[in-house]
Amino acid sequence: MPVNAAGRNIPDEIAGRPIVPYQGAFATTPSGRRVGGPRKTIRPGQSKSTASLEEAIRKAGVESGMTLSFHHAFRNGDLLVCQVVDACARLGIRDLRLFPTALFPCHEPLLEHVKSGVVNRIEGSLNGPLGAYASRGGGFTEPPVLRSHGGRWRAIASGDVHVDVAFVAASCADSYGNATGIQGPNACGPIGFSAIDAQCADHVVVATDHLATYPALPPEIEQGYVDQVVALDRVGDPAGIVTGTLRIPRSPTQLRIAQLAVDAVKGAGLVKDGMSFQAGAGGVSLAATDFLARDMARRGVHGSFAIGGTTRFLVNMLREGLIGAILNGQAFDTEAVDSLRTNPQHHPITPGFYADYDSLGCATYMLDFAFLGGTEVDLAFNVNVNTHSDGQLLHGIGGHQDVAAGAGVTVITIPTLRGRIPTIREQVTTVSTPGEVVDLVVTERGVAVNPTRPDLADDLRRAGVPVCTLEELRAGSERLVGQAKHPALGEEVVAVIQWRDGTVLDVVRKVEGWT
Repeated sequence: MPVNAAGRNIPDEIAGRPIVPYQGAFATTPSGRRVGGPRKTIRPGQSKSTASLEEAIRKAGVESGMTLSFHHAFRNGDLLVCQVVDACARLGIRDLRLFPTALFPCHEPLLEHVKSGVVNRIEGSLNGPLGAYASRGGGFTEPPVLRSHGGRWRAIASGDVHVDVAFVAASCADSYGNATGIQGPNACGPIGFSAIDAQCADHVVVATDHLATYPALPPEIEQGYVDQVVALDRVGDPAGIVTGTLRIPRSPTQLRIAQLAVDAVKGAGLVKDGMSFQAGAGGVSLAATDFLARDMARRGVHGSFAIGGTTRFLVNMLREGLIGAILNGQAFDTEAVDSLRTNPQHHPITPGFYADYDSLGCATYMLDFAFLGGTEVDLAFNVNVNTHSDGQLLHGIGGHQDVAAGAGVTVITIPTLRGRIPTIREQVTTVSTPGEVVDLVVTERGVAVNPTRPDLADDLRRAGVPVCTLEELRAGSERLVGQAKHPALGEEVVAVIQWRDGTVLDVVRKVEGWT
């Protein structure tokens, strides 16, 4: 069993298919040509309107064994995935491969379709019950494959994954197929995740609950790629896009981590005019964004742009002139959606623009720094975002790999303990992002600097930031709660973690208990 460049034991093949082990963050060079969808045409006056979802499935020629794709802009408020699979079940269609950008707890009803054989394979991030099912050796014919946002885009464009039929949930669309998630009464934010599906799938169905007069603007999915448009009562609940509490945490530990993260990027000389950054929507990231904004306002610093799953905290920075633009791949609250509609400097982007490895430009490569989280970090600075310390597969990758690989300084914010479980470990349960692209690990007890960045360590010490080692952080945690337990993992591979270039970074194995 070969050991890849992240030090993980990887099988020679998975589900009978040979794999390419991870070789390094930028070790591979793509070759060959991109793929595209079939050539088609339409005549003047020809209608794309379809009366029902079942009719759309029939017209699309969906058959047993096909691959159906979806996006997750509605996040935990998505309705379309389950509606489509329910309809396929009624039509007697089985053995489907689902290729969503992500699944959430709202998709738990899919478990019954997995057990009944309607769905036999999923390739996409599994958040919640479906991930837990996979961890127990759930009944998939092949292990789920998890990719980053940029990695999924690359997989379609390169032909690694062929989509038979793409289903696009749009909060607003016209009868000719122009579709967006920024307009309509149930606006969810950008739906550009599906742009590559629309360009490459054999057949594209746009489902909307707000049929607009032509043209629906802005057309994130363009008419020339769309075969059918079906109007439904509802394709999603925008309340489900809200992630976490979207409030600054009160926890002293979380606030301490957020403040140290800002102190670290300031100490590194990164908070200056023209800077760019990414911040997420977790509690620590929200607090760090708030502390950063206050510092910038106090010192008169103006950044160039920010990227993120956007919340009102970034929107406020744009309104106040602290940043010049927001590049927005998905919205995490309604304020972000409102801003996308009204502010031309708040711009929706696709994962291709954001993070496609097989391209000549990624927005993430233009970031000066980024705040990211994790469930575990190990002594080699590898980060786990997919499984918990008990080995349960409960989260997707999102843009974690893409941002860590691109940002000038990648900052992982993490408490040293969750409950009584240490998060700094000798080895992470699963490698989601390799340590070679991680620069700083910020905890409430201090900041660890990757040994490959002695320049950062010197800058932080001069700025008075408490610098320590990961070994010191681990030892301190274990003095408080004892030695960390580890899950007992079997031989069965229940999920595959791909790096953004398509190589295999790690595998997730069936959980059989604790050691």
